[in-house]
Order: sequence, then structure tokens, then C-alpha cells
Amino acid sequence: MSKRNFNEEEVKLLLENNNISKCSKGVITFSSDFKLKAVNQYKEGLTSTEIFKQAGLDLDLIGKDTPKGRLRDWNKIFKSKGILGLTGEARGREGGRPKTKYQTDAERIEYLEATVAYLKAEKDFLVQLRKQKKE
Repeated sequence: MSKRNFNEEEVKLLLENNNISKCSKGVITFSSDFKLKAVNQYKEGLTSTEIFKQAGLDLDLIGKDTPKGRLRDWNKIFKSKGILGLTGEARGREGGRPKTKYQTDAERIEYLEATVAYLKAEKDFLVQLRKQKKE
């Protein structure tokens, strides 16, 4: 990830490009339309650098490695989630810890019963070990 910081003038310049939907000091958010178009052009054989240059983006400003990295990420998202992955704000929604571990109360009860059984067996094992040491 780039450690590039944009000043206010550079942010304004970047926001003038229709292919950029948001921009702050450190982050550029590209429009969904541009992402889809870029993925399609990449599949047709254009290089990532050519795609970004045709879109009017200054590679000296955004970084020379940015096109390659973004196209790699967008292609990966497109392969796994399709068009919807590129059109919505999907950041932070790719995997991670599930919101709820158990869907129903029955699943939770089953898990807790198994945990109790495991802990009882573990306790019994430790008691047996302690008895063997004393003998």
C-alpha cells in the first residue's frame, strides 16, 4: 500500500477526473463505472498503465504502481463477486469474523452442551493424573 499523501491542490486536481468518485489526503476511490470499464479493457488486452492513462489519470501523481495493484484487486473481486462486487462499497465486507456465531438457539445449546462435556472429560482426566502421581 502506498504511503503517498496528496496536498489540497492535488486532491482538487484528482477530483476533477470523472473516474474518481472520492479523494482525500491518502486515499483515492475510483468510480464503479471506471472499475468495470478497466476490468473489461484489461480482459481485452490493454495494460493497466494504458487503461489509467486513457482515463486521464496522471501516473506521476497517483503512483506508477497504482494501476497494476488496482487492476489486480478489481479482477480478483470481479472473479469472486461479479459486477456487484465492483459497483457497491464492498470494503471491509470480504470475509472476516461472522456477526453471529450461532444462527439458532438450538445450535448454541448444542455447542454449550459439547463444551460442558469436553470440560468434564478434561477434569476427569486431570483427576486421574493426580491420583496416579500420588500412587
